[in-house]
Amino acid sequence: MSDAYTLLRGGRVCDPAGAADGTSLHEPPRDLYLKNGRIAATPPEDARIGEVIDLDGRIVMAGAIDIHSHIGGGKVNLARLLLPEEHREHGSGPDGLRRSGSGLFTPSSFVTGYRYAEMGYTAAFEPAMLPSNARHTHLELADVPIIDKGCYAVLGNDDFLLERLAAGATQSEVNDYVAWILHATQAVGVKVVNPGGISAFKFNQRRLDLDEAHPHYGITPRRILTTLATALSDLGVPHPLHIHCNNLGIPGNESVTRDTIAALDGLPAHLTHLQFHSYGTEGDRRFSSAAAEIAESVNRSPNISVDVGQIVFGQTITASADIMSQFRNSGLASPRKWLCTDIECDGGCGLVPFRYRDKAFVNALQWAIGLELFLLIEDPWRVYLTTDHPNGGPFTSYPHLIRLLMDRSFRNEQLARINPDVAAHSRLGAIDREYTLEEIAIMTRAGPARVLGLRDRGHLRPGAVADVVVYDDLPDREAMFAAPALVFKNGRLVARNGQLTATGWGDTIVVRPEFDAAIERRLKPWFEDHQTVRLGNFRIADGEILDHGRGGLSIVPTLTASDSCF
Repeated sequence: MSDAYTLLRGGRVCDPAGAADGTSLHEPPRDLYLKNGRIAATPPEDARIGEVIDLDGRIVMAGAIDIHSHIGGGKVNLARLLLPEEHREHGSGPDGLRRSGSGLFTPSSFVTGYRYAEMGYTAAFEPAMLPSNARHTHLELADVPIIDKGCYAVLGNDDFLLERLAAGATQSEVNDYVAWILHATQAVGVKVVNPGGISAFKFNQRRLDLDEAHPHYGITPRRILTTLATALSDLGVPHPLHIHCNNLGIPGNESVTRDTIAALDGLPAHLTHLQFHSYGTEGDRRFSSAAAEIAESVNRSPNISVDVGQIVFGQTITASADIMSQFRNSGLASPRKWLCTDIECDGGCGLVPFRYRDKAFVNALQWAIGLELFLLIEDPWRVYLTTDHPNGGPFTSYPHLIRLLMDRSFRNEQLARINPDVAAHSRLGAIDREYTLEEIAIMTRAGPARVLGLRDRGHLRPGAVADVVVYDDLPDREAMFAAPALVFKNGRLVARNGQLTATGWGDTIVVRPEFDAAIERRLKPWFEDHQTVRLGNFRIADGEILDHGRGGLSIVPTLTASDSCF
């Protein structure tokens, strides 16, 4: 502990979550104090100032937060194995500060942390951690330096839950199971992927609509969704159910997306990679944009937040727990290879390499649909910047996407370069909206922090973690966000002008709602009959995270009745 302050002097602070303190770009430049890894209140005149950094009117924001990025776990490792050519092409050696690494759209673990930090990101969340693969996921994330990490446990196709629902389990029993999973896997939220559909695929079904009964258990995706969303609400878990809707990527899936929003009936929920769920069937090609209809539904539903899953043109690999969808897409693989796996017959993943082509009508329209969603959803507090890394493209494309959102002329130039039929099938060219810097700060920092319940991140109020990013106010917003002038993690300078200057370890962020431990009386025999590990070995202890995480554990407080979700 030090009694000295670091003074960041004269910055233009852009802190939407701290607006009550007068922290707006329209306010005069002001000073910011850092001490012991936290934002500090203005100290007394006789306080010791250890370092002064003049910002000369540069723009200051909190560290950015990626709410949905596949950066660790079995599927990411398999994706790297499937495309070794990517890692041969994009390799880097050690330089005294960095370890060696490789990869562009499936970067190795150390490279992942370096690249996020160099772009001003200080936290990222792995959105699809299978409970049976949780230990592997945490071990891998332990090798991602600098940034904070968290994971969403995948439920909704696990046989224990489906069997209990079919047997008439009470909501209270489901709540206890969900809370137990969050504790046992050291997770911060729950994701449901194609609810019921992945399990139905094992019974030779190729599609499952919202109100279609599961071929074995006889329950519907609607029931799975509402039961899990209710559980998280009852437990006070800040991040609502993270939903990958049914029928991903299928033309006409916009109806199930809108029906899903309606089915939640006011329950808080987060719809992820919305672009892949916003397709209509209009036109000769039977593939059209339904972004306007989906955006209208989101605008009318204050209980719903979303991330977009914007695509970028070029090579990537799609990695998803939605095996049903990946099996369907395997014929589109480029290069022509793919794989799928299953763990404990309880969940798995499919990996399909893919190249998004700007002259291909479907890919070009997907690009336009994502941007339409960003621009037509009115509240930046409820729509977040993602590419569903690596499914839509690598997270390193975020600065380019920010420019597309902030610069209409640039956006229309890009629209004119892609498949010419798209302009006639998209509203994009007629949309005037340009995001402001304040809105970018909301969708990349303040909004994700709020929906994840991160009370000490995403803002610059006294007491917050000193994750601070300083930008030069460049007219080229892509250049501005690609290489921040300064990046501080926990009050320590880790990057300057887009180049790493120091490294370290972030926290693992978890949530721990209360539950009745009697649920283990049902779980113990289930593990003995159906799993290859016993219940006692399944739980991940705090010491495993602290030993291998090379950082601390940060526990998100659960919500009380007086807290709001958004």
